[in-house]
Amino acid sequence: MPITIAKDGPYVVTGGLPLGRRAIASNAADESTGWVDLGAVATTGRYFLCRCGQSANKPFCDGTHAKVGFDGAMTATREPYEAQAALFEGPVVAMGDAEALCAFARFCDRDGKVWNTVETTTPGDGAHALTDQIGQCPSGRLTARDKAAGRTVEPALEPTLFLIEDPVEACSGPIFAAGGIQVVDAAGAAWEVRNRVTLCRCGASRNKPFCDGSHATVKFRDESAP
Repeated sequence: MPITIAKDGPYVVTGGLPLGRRAIASNAADESTGWVDLGAVATTGRYFLCRCGQSANKPFCDGTHAKVGFDGAMTATREPYEAQAALFEGPVVAMGDAEALCAFARFCDRDGKVWNTVETTTPGDGAHALTDQIGQCPSGRLTARDKAAGRTVEPALEPTLFLIEDPVEACSGPIFAAGGIQVVDAAGAAWEVRNRVTLCRCGASRNKPFCDGSHATVKFRDESAP
């Protein structure tokens, strides 16, 4: 069920891939804590999602990219995650951090920031809460490896696309491509398949096709969102 990126145009989604909406849930301190399901979006077996951020029919493409001369050139590296990620070693968990993939969802900031938690969590504390927090990162910037079990820990995600809303920042966020969905460019060249990926839909990312958090800076709004 691949996503093909049209040159300077939309995301072409095939295979009947489900599309839904989610909002980032937060606590009283505006820390990201989880997801609020905002429901499914009706689609056909093949549909086109706006990438320039200017469609009048969001989240779908209406051809505006051609009228405004949208430059959708791919700037993201095709290096695999392991080549991009710095490694943070703790007593229980080793955490990978590919900073260029950050989509500004802020799950990492909760409870004193996850980098500090990696360093201070001991075997007696257990690794589940820590690996769960790392796995909440929708972009896959952060990954967790349980050192005792000797395995990478990833949330179980069904292949689904989610349109993200960020109430704390009062803006609409990226497309969360969950569950190992292949992304290819117009020439058929693929990026590494990852369990968690966020794709830019505001048109402002400098790391296309991936989100770099620019939606928060430009205060991107999807007018069709609830």
